[in-house]
Amino acid sequence: MPNENRKRGKKHKKTQEHNQPSRDTNEAPQNAEHHNRPSWIVPARELEEPHPEAPFGYVDPDIKAYFRTVDDQIRTWQQERPYEEDQAADLDPNEAKRIFLVAALSEMSEKEKQLATDPDCSVVLERMAHSMDDFVRRVFLDSLSGSYEALIKHRFASHVCQTLFTVAVDSVSRETKGIYPSIPDSKDKGELRTLTRLILDICEELAPVFTSLVMDPFASHVLRALLLLLSPASSAASHKAQSNMRSKKSSAWKARQGTMKSVFADNKSYDHIDPTRSVPNEFREAATRFVRVLKSELSDNEVRALAANKVASPLLQLILEVEADHGESSLPGSLMDHVLVGIITLCHRKPDEQLEASDYLVTLLRDPTSSHLLETMVSRCPDPAFTILWATYFQGKLTRLATHPVANFVVAKAAERLNPTQLKGALEELESSWNKIIGSARTGVLRAMIDRACTLRAHEKDICQAVCNAFQLFQPKDRSHLVSCVLVLKPFQEYLATRLTKCSSEDTQQSSKKGNVNDSKEPKIQGALILQSLLRLNEPHCTMVTESIKSLSTEDLISLSQNPISSRVIDVLFDSETVPFKVKRALVMSLIGHYHTLVDDRIGSRVGDRCWAFADPYLREKVARSLITHEQFLAASYFGKFFARNINLYLLQRRPDEWRELQSQSKPSSGPTISPPAPSATAPMSNPDDDEVSRPSKTSKKRRGRPEDEIDAVFNTNLGAMTKRTAVSAAGSSDKLVVQKPDQGLQDVLGAIRAAPSDDGGRGKRQRKS
Repeated sequence: MPNENRKRGKKHKKTQEHNQPSRDTNEAPQNAEHHNRPSWIVPARELEEPHPEAPFGYVDPDIKAYFRTVDDQIRTWQQERPYEEDQAADLDPNEAKRIFLVAALSEMSEKEKQLATDPDCSVVLERMAHSMDDFVRRVFLDSLSGSYEALIKHRFASHVCQTLFTVAVDSVSRETKGIYPSIPDSKDKGELRTLTRLILDICEELAPVFTSLVMDPFASHVLRALLLLLSPASSAASHKAQSNMRSKKSSAWKARQGTMKSVFADNKSYDHIDPTRSVPNEFREAATRFVRVLKSELSDNEVRALAANKVASPLLQLILEVEADHGESSLPGSLMDHVLVGIITLCHRKPDEQLEASDYLVTLLRDPTSSHLLETMVSRCPDPAFTILWATYFQGKLTRLATHPVANFVVAKAAERLNPTQLKGALEELESSWNKIIGSARTGVLRAMIDRACTLRAHEKDICQAVCNAFQLFQPKDRSHLVSCVLVLKPFQEYLATRLTKCSSEDTQQSSKKGNVNDSKEPKIQGALILQSLLRLNEPHCTMVTESIKSLSTEDLISLSQNPISSRVIDVLFDSETVPFKVKRALVMSLIGHYHTLVDDRIGSRVGDRCWAFADPYLREKVARSLITHEQFLAASYFGKFFARNINLYLLQRRPDEWRELQSQSKPSSGPTISPPAPSATAPMSNPDDDEVSRPSKTSKKRRGRPEDEIDAVFNTNLGAMTKRTAVSAAGSSDKLVVQKPDQGLQDVLGAIRAAPSDDGGRGKRQRKS
């Protein structure tokens, strides 16, 4: 038994070195040495071939340990935690961070490729990339030149390249404006390329192999980031461009890594690329080159095969949008024409010829992966091609497609491009199917047609009738229940049965513990979106929703306003320009006497702020005076106290004229406000010489809770003293000097304090020394 195969713990008294003689007596000395050494010793010559997981070599263990500390420190800074060592040394925090990062970058020099392919260090490079300046990014990208094909196909290095292309957005934008960083003096000879030139060189490096990288599981998302960098307009056109950057598994893994942002700039995030930024003209040509390479190297069937591939389909969507942005999708033989099975070519050659439906596009309609690509083509194809596409694949089949779990999304996307004639035909075709569509909770088609009718300002009456038919509100008197039926997505009769049926207490407790969002009585997001779309219709038609809201009882209205889903309907009611002013005012007045109940909630307090921001000074006074009797209730409420501070009940009771002046200077607005509101949310910007009553006091609660003695009365300039105030006009100019007389009510309080005995034994009262 050879020595290297002995079992652990097995003891042998005699050595077995010469028990098995060599078969070949002329064997080379190195072979004899190979047999005698332990199995765990591997010669260096056997490791000369690179490992697929480490094509550029492994990272030294000491270097990995150092970069783990770098990762911990940068993560601490990115989570906005104070760096205690820098504070103790009285150093500038940004300077300390800069020194730390310079040391890490120095250690990273000439090891960039090994670190990028390491499973642990690649995350550190991603984290550091957000804090690099323009010069360091240029050096980093330049150090990876010539190896991008291998890097973007690597499991870990591909995410490093994706992050570098994402954070390069601002650097390229600055270079486009002629802003370049200062290059430090160095002994190294040579010219450092600009970041714009580096990106173009990377495109030239990847262009020959672009077709093979489209279906690579690791390179596909890097190419998406590169295309968004080259053509930012495509990111504005695609609502899924950013969501397709990473898979669900990769996004979940990145979320566990914490926030990645610059440690120097506050709130700096690169999650969304600005589509309005400026890019060089060379970027447009580079993006067009990728489209032409794919079009020239792939046949029609190969391009169509990419649509059903889970890796290539998101990239193909972005390529089609780039082609549409550059005006090449309307040409015969384009990629759009390949995927649409020659519809664009037919529009140019035989526009009047009837097209037969292709089994390929019919399959795309119902496939979970390729249906996303069909949504892109429906929204970006030329108008003549869309007309043929709608007449061939949608018209006459809407009853089945609108209720299909996948195809209904494509129909909803196609409804956004319908003309008035097509919209009229679609409504007539779906007239008998709305009830089935609502029953399946697939309301995207209905909402898309409401939005399209709102955009075209056509067939709005037919849309309202379709909504009433969908929820079986055939009688005019039944339409008062429209809001309640639509929110829960139940027909009228089923809603009444559900409302009359009371759930048992055990079922209620069980659903509340499990957080059952499918409760039949809970508002649905789809229903709230339908109501929001209806409120944007013209006045004769949007009143159908407002009249239903008006018919709700006060308890139901408060319940609707305190729900995070249904409260959005109230927000749109105030924001919509088509809702009459008197309807908004009536809603605010209907809650008078119940605002203390409304604002005693996290969501309800926000709705109360919207009502207060909309109201005029006269209506605000009515609301505020109705809350005087509930002042203690609001003070004890966690959310209501902010609303009470916003309306300034104390000033209304003590100085109503001044309160009215403040409210008259603040203009009513239907825009959103932030809760808890600031004390100056409704008050204008005050002059520094104003009295303390008109601005929030900084006195502690304990100090405000005890009465003032004579010393306080003497030194308090606001009580019983003649104060000089500058009257601030609405334009903000101070024209004259106003002498304010002492308030009589405050004089009475001061007289009561002076009449109080001086030997009162109250806690904390200061005694005058003789």
